[in-house]
Amino acid sequence: MRQHCALKHGILKEVLAEFLGTFVLVLFGCGSVAQTVLSRNTLGEPLTVHIGFSVGLMMAVYVAGGVSGGHVNPAVSLAMVILGKLKIWKFPFYVIAQFLGAFAGAAAVFGLYYDAFMDFTSGILSVTGINATGHIFASYPARHLSILGGFIDQVVGTGMLVLCILAIIDGGNIGAPKGVEPLAIGLIIMAIGVSMGLNCGYPLNPARDLGPRLFTAVAGWGMEVFSTADYWWWIPVAGPMVGGVVAAVIYYLLIELHHHRDEPEKPHEEEEEEEEDEEDDDSSLKDKYEMITMS
Repeated sequence: MRQHCALKHGILKEVLAEFLGTFVLVLFGCGSVAQTVLSRNTLGEPLTVHIGFSVGLMMAVYVAGGVSGGHVNPAVSLAMVILGKLKIWKFPFYVIAQFLGAFAGAAAVFGLYYDAFMDFTSGILSVTGINATGHIFASYPARHLSILGGFIDQVVGTGMLVLCILAIIDGGNIGAPKGVEPLAIGLIIMAIGVSMGLNCGYPLNPARDLGPRLFTAVAGWGMEVFSTADYWWWIPVAGPMVGGVVAAVIYYLLIELHHHRDEPEKPHEEEEEEEEDEEDDDSSLKDKYEMITMS
């Protein structure tokens, strides 16, 4: 069966890995929000949501990391392109897979809790109001947050995520032991969640936010998911992309650029010295032979 079904092209394997990894992230993350909201905080709280997204990201990287790198986030993929760690032609394939995985993850959460949704909302799915459920799937700003403030929030939050990821996978830095990287990456989300979640709930991921938002638009919440809060929807899409690029440039200029690199010419120089020594030995042998023959 392996011979007949196994994929031959590397990009197809990577696309499937990104799809499944992002699916896992959204299922655990949005699932933790759904359990909290639909139980009216009796089976969840902000801390359980932080744990859900942290463990969800950790498991997503374990699922996809060995195949595609486990980006599960267009902002991370773009940062890898900027640093030359991902070929640019692969970038659109990664992004499409991530959006589809997030959309499918949101659909799975809705299907899992369908009866609870109907009971909680009496069949009326809304983005605002006392029985609002749109925020289970996508981010919406707090009342105090302006558009500019939200954009800065996403640039800073995603920048910290990408910056820390680059440090964890940097072989020239302390890094993390092999196989422990996903755990360390999950802890980044925990740190961001408990320190930067007030404004809009730290989406930090265009696929994780826009994919489920598209699902809610077609699943009954309507176009209100895009128009709410002065058309907020583009902030968690554009902000993280900018933050990922800024973090990649900062990490490269301040850290990675200054790593000590061994000179590649040293082995070549040593080979030349060995060849010269051999030539000297050969010439000395020839001299001795000539002296013997002359005598």
